[in-house]
Amino acid sequence: MSIELNAVNFQYGKRQVLHDLTFSLTAGSFNALLGPNGAGKTTLISLLTRLLALQSGSIKIHEDDLRQAPRRIMASLGVVFQQSTLDLDLSVLHNLEYHGALHGLSRQQVKNRALEELARMGLSDRLNDKVRSLNGGHRRRVEIARALLHRPKVLLLDEPSVGLDTRTRLELNEYVRGLCQTHALTLLWTTHLMDEIRPEDHLLVLNKGHLLFADTGTQLLSLTQTHLLSDAFEQITGLRETVI
Repeated sequence: MSIELNAVNFQYGKRQVLHDLTFSLTAGSFNALLGPNGAGKTTLISLLTRLLALQSGSIKIHEDDLRQAPRRIMASLGVVFQQSTLDLDLSVLHNLEYHGALHGLSRQQVKNRALEELARMGLSDRLNDKVRSLNGGHRRRVEIARALLHRPKVLLLDEPSVGLDTRTRLELNEYVRGLCQTHALTLLWTTHLMDEIRPEDHLLVLNKGHLLFADTGTQLLSLTQTHLLSDAFEQITGLRETVI
């Protein structure tokens, strides 16, 4: 397994936001973490990336325990957070160089890998442009390129399409699906938008901190006896889907 959680709980003060989460994800696959706003998706990503300390339960990534081997685990992760963390006044290359240095990469290694990743995205000619000059979709692609510089085994994307128009959202979604094949990545994509999900995807449905479902979209359709994932999501969560 690539990611394993067992009995993970988390609370802010007296308010519990994750309840006994237990699931596993296989290596080299596209996985979608679904849930309405406030479901606990970002809290879960924060635990996986050690922005929040694990309070109870266990998290393993490629058989390494998060408490016992945090450095090795962090070296195996690539992360794109919901809020952009690029420096708008630095060039694309300088942003990537800073990230690469944190992972012990030389400037030449960063440049070579940056050109490789940006070429796949059609952005190799923007290497020396300031990030501020890029549109939202291109900035997201730069963040993905940055997350891939150190050759991670797992890529976490926390609602990466927030603020993007529909066409750009779906183009970005299609692109990262290809990364599962070209980079043999385990990818966890969090969203509350059902048009970003396919029946063959492995789904984790989270609502109010409870894991309601963990299986393929096809199985969710069968379980709910519906024909559309949006209807299945509405039924299992008891909520109406919010479409942007």
